Amino acid sequence: MSNPKGKSTSATQYVDRLKVPVEALHWHCDPAQFKFKTTQDVEPVAQVIGQDKAVEALNFGLSTTAPGQNIFVRGLTGTGRMTLLKELLESQDCPLRPAPERCYVHNFLAPERPRLISLTPGLGERFRQRIDELISFIQNELPKVLTSDTLQVKRSTLEEAAQADANALTAPFDKQLREDDLTLVTVTAGTSQQPMIMPLIKGQPVPPTEFARLQASGKLDEKAVKEILAGISAHTRDFDKVTTRLMEVHRSHRKALQALLEAEIRNALSDETTEVRQSFNHEAIDCFLAELEEDVILNQGAMAKGDEGFLHRYQVNLLSAHSPGERHPIVMEITPTMRNLLGTIERSYGADGRAVADHSLIRAGAILRADGGYLVLEVHDLLMESGAWKVLVRALRTGKLEIVPPEFQWPWFGPSLQPEPIEIQLKVVLLGDPETYALLDAYDTDFPHLFKVLADFDTTIPQDAEGLEMYAAVLARIASEEKLLPFDRGAMAAIAEQGARVAARQDRLTARFGRLADIAREAAFIAQKSRQKVVRDADIHEATRLMRGRADLPARRFREYISDGTIRIQTSGTVVGQVNGLAVSRAGPITYGFPARITATIGAGTAGTINIEREAELSGALHTKGFYILGGLLRHLLKTDHPLAFSASIAFEQTYGGIDGDSASAAEACCLLSALTNIPLRQDIALTGAIDQLGHVQPVGAVSEKLEGFFDVCKDMGLSGTQGAIIPRANVRDLMLRSDVIAACAKGRFQIYAVETIEEALIILSGYHSGERDEEGLYPADSLLGIAEERAGEYWQLAIATGETIPETRLIVPRNQL
Repeated sequence: MSNPKGKSTSATQYVDRLKVPVEALHWHCDPAQFKFKTTQDVEPVAQVIGQDKAVEALNFGLSTTAPGQNIFVRGLTGTGRMTLLKELLESQDCPLRPAPERCYVHNFLAPERPRLISLTPGLGERFRQRIDELISFIQNELPKVLTSDTLQVKRSTLEEAAQADANALTAPFDKQLREDDLTLVTVTAGTSQQPMIMPLIKGQPVPPTEFARLQASGKLDEKAVKEILAGISAHTRDFDKVTTRLMEVHRSHRKALQALLEAEIRNALSDETTEVRQSFNHEAIDCFLAELEEDVILNQGAMAKGDEGFLHRYQVNLLSAHSPGERHPIVMEITPTMRNLLGTIERSYGADGRAVADHSLIRAGAILRADGGYLVLEVHDLLMESGAWKVLVRALRTGKLEIVPPEFQWPWFGPSLQPEPIEIQLKVVLLGDPETYALLDAYDTDFPHLFKVLADFDTTIPQDAEGLEMYAAVLARIASEEKLLPFDRGAMAAIAEQGARVAARQDRLTARFGRLADIAREAAFIAQKSRQKVVRDADIHEATRLMRGRADLPARRFREYISDGTIRIQTSGTVVGQVNGLAVSRAGPITYGFPARITATIGAGTAGTINIEREAELSGALHTKGFYILGGLLRHLLKTDHPLAFSASIAFEQTYGGIDGDSASAAEACCLLSALTNIPLRQDIALTGAIDQLGHVQPVGAVSEKLEGFFDVCKDMGLSGTQGAIIPRANVRDLMLRSDVIAACAKGRFQIYAVETIEEALIILSGYHSGERDEEGLYPADSLLGIAEERAGEYWQLAIATGETIPETRLIVPRNQL
C-alpha cells in the first residue's frame, strides 16, 4: 500500500484560526454592577424565582376540577419545587367539595362488611359521643329498668295468670288422681318444668327415687306396688293430654314474658335513640340504630349475667373529622407505603391467641386524610414501595378508596374484613425527575389520563441584570434565615459565576439554589472561622475548592495511575490509530473529567467495523447509536465506486465498566480514518464531540469538566505548550473554566480549539487538510480523504484478489447485528 503524502503547508495557519480566545473561556461577573455593599442591604426574596411557567401550570392544576387534572411536578431537586408548592397550596382555595366526615359502624347483618356513615363536617364527633352515651345507658341504666319494681309487678301478674291457667287445667285431673291415691306434681328439670304423676303415701307425694327405695326396703308390698303402677298407667292418656296443654300454657307465658321484656327494652331505648335520630336525620344512622336495638334485645340474657362484651360492637369508629369552615387538607406523605396510603385494619388477639378484627380497628391512611384537598408525594419514594403505585392509581381511577382491598388481606394484612368503599375526591401532586416522568408516560397506560397537568421546573434562569438581582435576593434570604455572615459584592459575583458553571452556560444561571446554598454555607463557615465580618469572593472560591477536594479521590487516583504508567495515556508525540477522547464521572453533585485512550486497527477483510465495547456488552444505547452514525459518516466522506471492504475494530482502552453517550463519536471517526490512512494523530490534543452523518461536530455535556480533566493530566505529566483540546464550536458558550486553566491558556501553555466539522478536527490532529472534491469528484491526492479513498481502493482490490465481497449495507455493522 502507498504511504501518506506530505502535510499541507497552510494547515498550521488554519489551525490557529480555530483557537478559542481567552476571554471566551469564562464569563466574568463584575462585582461593580451590584448596587449594594453586602446582602444586608438587599431585600430577601420570599418566593421561588425564575419558574413562571411552572407557577402558571401549578395554579391551573390546583384550581381546576376537570377529571384527571392531577399534577406532576417535573424537575431536579434544589430548584425550589417543594418551597413553591407549599406556598401555592397554602394560598389556594381548593375547588373540591369539603370532605365529609367518615365513620365505620358494626354491620349487624354482615359483620365482615363494616358499614360506612358519611356526615357533614362537625357531626362525626357528635355522633360518636351520642352513641357512647347510648352505650353508657345500656350498660348502666337499662339493667335498672329490667329489675325495677314496676317490671317485677308486671312479671308477677303474668306468672299468676299463667299459674291460674295451669291450675284450671290440672285441678280436675288431680282430683281424679287423688281418688286413686295419686297426685300431679310439677318437677323442675334443668331450666324447664314439667308435670309428673306421683303416688300419695300417707298424704304426701313420693318421687320416683323415694318410691324405689320404699319398694326395695319392703315397706311397700308387691301388691301395693302393682296397684300404684296400674293406677299411673290408667291415667297416662289423660296425663299426656294435660301435659300438652300445660306446655302450651308455659310457652304462652314465656312469649308473654319475652314480649314484656322486649317492650320494656324498646321503651327504655326509644327515648335515647329517638333523640339521636332526630339530631342527625340520616338514613344510615336510622338503620344502624334499628339494628342496634334488636341486638340489645338478643343479648338481654348476657346482660342479665353481667356479660357486657357485646357492647364493644356498638362503638363508632370515626376515621376522619373536620371542623366546620376548616381549610382544605394538605397531606405530605413522606413514607408512601401502601399501608400509609390506604390505611389499614389493625389486629387484636383473643384469649385463645387468634387474631381478630372488627370495624373499630380500621385506620385511615393519607388518601382519606387528603380527601377534599391535596396529597403530595415524591414519586421515586412511591414507586419504591411495593403495591403503593397500584393502589393510588386505582383510587384515582375509580374515585373510591378500599381500605385493604381483597388481594392484600390476611394473612399478610390482617383478618378478612371488607369495609364499604369510600368515595373520595382529592388532588394528587407528584414530585419527580424527567426520567421518571418519561418512564411512567411510556409504560403506564393510566398515567397520562390521571396526571394531565405537567409543571416543569427549569434548571436555569437567564444570566442578565434581573437574574443577578434575583440571585442576590436569594442569597440575602439564605443569610437572613440561617443567621449567616453577610456576603459582599465580590462574594455575590463569585456565587453568580458558580451558578453559571453549574448551569454549564455562560448566558444562564442555575436555578438549583440548593447547591449554591451549600457553597454559601461553607463559605460563611470559612469566613467566620477567620473572624471576618463579611464573606468575600476568596471564601467562595475556597469553599468550592474544598467541596471538590472532598469528592475527588477517584479523579486523583486516576491521575496517579496515569503518572506511574498503570494507565497508558500519552500527552505528547503522534500515533497512528490512537486519540485521546474525553469522558466524565460523577461523585454526588460534582463532575470530573478525564481522558480515555481510543484506538483503532484496520486490515483487509469483510467483517466491517466492530465496536469492541458493544461486542463485550459494555456499550450503552447512545454510545452504540453514535458508533452506527460513524458508518453513515464514512459513506458520506468516502464516496467510492466500490463497496468499502475492510475489517476494523475500535476500542476504549483500559476501561472496564459500561460506556454510554455519543460524545466520543468524533474521536472514533478521527481514530478510524487515521488507521485507514496510516496518518498519525497528535496525542497532546484531546477531542470531545458528537458527530452526525454529514460530519458536523455537535455539542456535548460537561465540556468544562472534560477540559479541566485533560489539563490536570497534562499538568501532572508536564505542560509542553502544545497541549490542548478540541471541542464543538457550539460548546464555546458553555465554557466556565477554572482560573488556573484560563491562566495557562493566556500564557500559551494550553490550547483550546473549537470546530464545526470533522474535517477541522482532522486538520488539528493530523496536520493534513481533509481536501475538497474537484469537478471530477476526486479529492486531492495528498489530502487526508484522498489518501483514505486510495487506501479503501487498495483494500477493495485485495478483497477481489481473494474472492471476497461485501455488500454496501454491511459497512460498519458487525455480522451479528445485521
